[in-house]
Amino acid sequence: MGADVRGTVKTFFYDNKTVFTLGFGALMISSLGDILAGITLGYMTDTLKLLPGLMILIPPAIGMRGNIFGALGSRLGTSMHVGTFELSLRRGNILRQNMEASLILTMVISFLMGVLAKVVSTALGVTSISLQQFIFISVFGGVLAGLLLLLVNIVVANLGFRRNWDIDNISAPLLTAAGDIVTLPMLFLAAIIVLDWQSVMGATIYDLLMVAFLVITVYLIYDALCHRDKETKRIFVESAPVLAICTLLDLGAGLTIEDQLTHLVAFPALLVLIPLFLQNCNALGGILTSRLSSLLHMGILEPRKLPGRVSYENFTIIFIFGLWVFTFVSITTHFVALAIGLASPGLLAMVTLGLVAGLMTVAVLNVLSYYVAVTTFMFSLDPDDHSIPVTSSAIDFIGSLALMAVIVWLGLST
Repeated sequence: MGADVRGTVKTFFYDNKTVFTLGFGALMISSLGDILAGITLGYMTDTLKLLPGLMILIPPAIGMRGNIFGALGSRLGTSMHVGTFELSLRRGNILRQNMEASLILTMVISFLMGVLAKVVSTALGVTSISLQQFIFISVFGGVLAGLLLLLVNIVVANLGFRRNWDIDNISAPLLTAAGDIVTLPMLFLAAIIVLDWQSVMGATIYDLLMVAFLVITVYLIYDALCHRDKETKRIFVESAPVLAICTLLDLGAGLTIEDQLTHLVAFPALLVLIPLFLQNCNALGGILTSRLSSLLHMGILEPRKLPGRVSYENFTIIFIFGLWVFTFVSITTHFVALAIGLASPGLLAMVTLGLVAGLMTVAVLNVLSYYVAVTTFMFSLDPDDHSIPVTSSAIDFIGSLALMAVIVWLGLST
């Protein structure tokens, strides 16, 4: 019996050698990149105090970059698997249509996110900045980050295509890290501009910018529905409603963290950990949903009420990745925080926090990813457009709850 188990385990790792090689490498790069985002958030403590409610916007802003461009990477990965991908930007090409759809979605969802952040915070009685300021920070930071992420996506697709890599295993972690690296600094820049303009220009400039952003958003919606190519229109029509719902879920994550913000500043290392933790959850979800989507498209995975052998094999891969990545980011966060002079609750507390909250989240992630992918596929929708956004946003909320619950359980919020 023992020999049979060892043989099965050995075969499992051998059969998935490439998956682990590419996945661990991508997750390592993702985690190291996320450290920069964590440090940025750790240093934003004073800005978060001066702009109440800004923390509500951070998870959805980061999440939307991953949702939009992670889905882009997943679609490109699937097109490579089925042989329709071509490295060209000519009109009507798969790559160009995906790029156009992603940029339009970035502008539209960024504007909507700013509006919803104010509506939700007001409805729940949370003190916050003005509607105009929310919209400016969301759109300005979001669009700048989106343009940079589009370039990253093209580079990843180019490398994967030329080297015959399975980008389902690398695009989600790399784009997640890139999203963190560029989104938080862009939001930070927008927040600094708001603070500078507050004392110089007053509210008039925000009113003008809000009207300009509204006009651009309405035009882009009209353009996507009436003048763009078929694939661009399909992606926009299928993705926009899902992304709007995902924004609400991500705002829930922001509200969860905002509620604990006054306690978290006692240990700024916890603020450093938050983007690393949430985006590694998203990276793992991105790997799983991208793989499930491709397997469904290729007919290897059959949509069933209960997961089968292929699904459980993929769940196991994600748990193995999770054990490693949550241990790594917890240890790294502790020492990086100490190195830059930010207080930490201690190495043991950080590792316990990361592992317990992380594995709780991964358990939910596996089940959620499977049923989202299978359900969308059964309704003749493209899992690449829905799996990553829905799973990512749900995991942001669930991961935030798990993280805050374990922080309270460990007594770190007092």
